[in-house]
Amino acid sequence: MPPTDHERQAPAPALTVHRPEDERALADWRHVHNAVIPAHPLSAEEVRERAGRNHLEVAHLDGVLVGCTTVRPPAPAAPGNDDDTGDGAGGTATVIARILPEHRGRGLGTLLYDRSLALARSLGAREIETVVLSSNPDGLRFALRQGFTETERYLLPGDTVPWIDLRLTDPPAPRPAPPADPTPPA
Repeated sequence: MPPTDHERQAPAPALTVHRPEDERALADWRHVHNAVIPAHPLSAEEVRERAGRNHLEVAHLDGVLVGCTTVRPPAPAAPGNDDDTGDGAGGTATVIARILPEHRGRGLGTLLYDRSLALARSLGAREIETVVLSSNPDGLRFALRQGFTETERYLLPGDTVPWIDLRLTDPPAPRPAPPADPTPPA
C-alpha cells in the first residue's frame, strides 16, 4: 500500500555553502554582511579585498540566501617565535558567522560556525576569536552560547556603535562534524 499524504515526509532542506568566487556570490556575501552590520557597510571593492586575504563563504538554504561567514586565518608566527602569545601572530584566528535575521533560530548559525571553526583549526589556529557589533544582541548571545568570553569593547574612528571582541574560552561539547566543503579544490 503506498504511503498516505500524512506519512510522506518533505525532503530535508538543502544547505549549500561555498566560497564566493564570482561577482554575484560576492554580492550575496556583501548583502548579508551589510544587513547584519548596517553600521559598517562594505563596498564591493572592500569585499573583493577581504576575499583575497580571508576565507569567505556564503550560505543558501534551498536556494535562498541565509548567511555568510568569515575566517581570518592565523598570521604566521614570527621567525624563531613558536610560542603564540594570543596577539594574533601565529595562532589566533577570527571566526564570524552571520545569519540574516529572518533565518535565525533554526540552527543555521551553529552549522556555519562549526564549519568555520573546523576550517580555522585546520589552518593552525590554537586560539579562536570573534567580533560582534554591540547592536546585534542575537549575535552576542550566540557567541556567548558557543563559549566565547568578552575581552574588549571599543569604537573605531567615526563609529557610534561599539564592537565587542570575544575569545573562545569554554567551548560546548563536540557536535557532529560539519558537512564537508562542497566547493571543489582550486
